Amino acid sequence: MAIQAHLVELERKHKLLETELHQALVHLSTDDLRIVELKRRKLLVKDEIERLRASVDGTLH
Repeated sequence: MAIQAHLVELERKHKLLETELHQALVHLSTDDLRIVELKRRKLLVKDEIERLRASVDGTLH
């Protein structure tokens, strides 16, 4: 199922962004704008995951 594969890829990307964000927060020299950008990208991926899951759930009913 193409949507399921896309969900798996988005979840992988979300986890990578989470790790990258954690590393940025650990290093005090990280630019605040970089942290904001990582948080924004992570949220966008999360929103897309939720949209796809809702779409899949909607087609199952």
